[in-house]
Amino acid sequence: MTVDAAQGRRRLEPDVRRGQILTCAVRLFGERPYAEVSTTDIARAAGVARGLINHYFGTKKDLYLEVIRVMLTIPEVAVQSLPAGDLRTRVDASVAWFLDVVSRHSTSWLAAATAAGTGRDLDVERVLTEAEDTAADYVLIAVGLAEEAEHREELRGMIRAYVGMATATAKEWLNRDALTRAQVHLLLATTLLAIVEQVFPTVVAPPR
Repeated sequence: MTVDAAQGRRRLEPDVRRGQILTCAVRLFGERPYAEVSTTDIARAAGVARGLINHYFGTKKDLYLEVIRVMLTIPEVAVQSLPAGDLRTRVDASVAWFLDVVSRHSTSWLAAATAAGTGRDLDVERVLTEAEDTAADYVLIAVGLAEEAEHREELRGMIRAYVGMATATAKEWLNRDALTRAQVHLLLATTLLAIVEQVFPTVVAPPR
């Protein structure tokens, strides 16, 4: 390592260094299976000592779980940045944001989204479930139903099912090239509008 590189390493603030490690881990776990990525590989790619991975994240498994969490959990800022228009405008913007993210990080996103298929792992399943729950809550905020209390669990169940469909649809676009982005956008936006405007009101309507 050169003197300049060593000095650059020392100048990094802790949050920046942690983010650098995470960014490299996202890329490497997206490119290769979990078993084929070592903490040495990640440290080398990030330009840090391997011990810093343990310091900031714990074990390799802990870092892997954080990668899945980052790739699949919708950040609060995504909801805060939605336009203040009508329902159709906000749904359209929400779908566009999702497709922008998955296309920009397609390899890493696909690896995270299919993590459950690599074998039953309770920790991975927990992170995936948490990501689904967070997505459901933020979608409810986006469509103006966050304050619905009486039928909240039914509504969250519908939205979680929609999140699963959104994930599967994105795979058809990114992995199989069976759909175009425009087709995926139309499918997801139309389905979410139908859930909010037609399905949910019918389900919660009192019986005649």
